[in-house]
Amino acid sequence: MKSTQDITPRLKIARGHLDKVIEMVERGKYCINVLQQSIAVQNALKRADEKILSRHLQICVKKALSNEEKDKQVTKILEVFKRGRR
Repeated sequence: MKSTQDITPRLKIARGHLDKVIEMVERGKYCINVLQQSIAVQNALKRADEKILSRHLQICVKKALSNEEKDKQVTKILEVFKRGRR
């Protein structure tokens, strides 16, 4: 599926950045450089999250809006965002 092919590379980028952060910490690298890589991990994950949410809205929610599960889908999305803000 094309949408998963679009998400997987973004997650692999995040994993690569995280591996670099771990390596830098283990080697005692300069904290600011570690922090910059850590921010890169977070940004890569945010971009992946955007793609995942977009896919969910375009496929799952769109389908749910055509039946009785509208309220359930809206509630699920709101719960995800609430967890992300904790």
